[in-house]
Amino acid sequence: MRVLLIDDHELIRQGLSRVFERSGDDEVVGQAGSVAEGLAMAAVLTPDVVVTDLELPDGSGFDVVRRLRAASDTVGLVVLTMHRGDEAVLTALEAGASAFLTKETRGTDVVAAAHRAARAPRAFVAPSLAGALARGAAGAGVRLTPREQQVLRLVAEAEGTAGIARRLYMGESTVKTHLNRIFRKLGVSNRTQALAQAHRLGLLLDHAPSPG
Repeated sequence: MRVLLIDDHELIRQGLSRVFERSGDDEVVGQAGSVAEGLAMAAVLTPDVVVTDLELPDGSGFDVVRRLRAASDTVGLVVLTMHRGDEAVLTALEAGASAFLTKETRGTDVVAAAHRAARAPRAFVAPSLAGALARGAAGAGVRLTPREQQVLRLVAEAEGTAGIARRLYMGESTVKTHLNRIFRKLGVSNRTQALAQAHRLGLLLDHAPSPG
């Protein structure tokens, strides 16, 4: 696994580099201390995984994640930060990160998260995600449109995108748009998480067969 490290503290970068190199299968191909430097290095080095801090001298690690995710669905993006609040976790999720970890995390766990990110870059992992989702949803109050409710119910019936499109008489691209809106409202990144969150919030209690 080829890794790029972005952190404005050289000691942290060097420490992480040693942890990755000790694994035997990983190579730290670059180290950057800013958003601009990190993005430039990522474009040239094409790493499998980027591990970035949030507080950087010329911006945020979220800027790194958004830019790299917009350019690639296959790069693993790990946020490693001192911040532990719900807002930071949910922002990382929405930005397209693969994992969110605090700097209190053991080095071996950071390496493990990076390997998961390389294998499944769009499957977001964060130890505090469940609590952040529950608190965020409870505070905001999730409201789905009638059409979004229909799409969610068909997801609960294990319909794929094509099946939902057929049963609701819409294009597959429209279904994907509805799904993305549902994910954003629920603060999740995939169908499994959406169903779990919907059940927690009682959004599927009136689940009845959908059209078709």
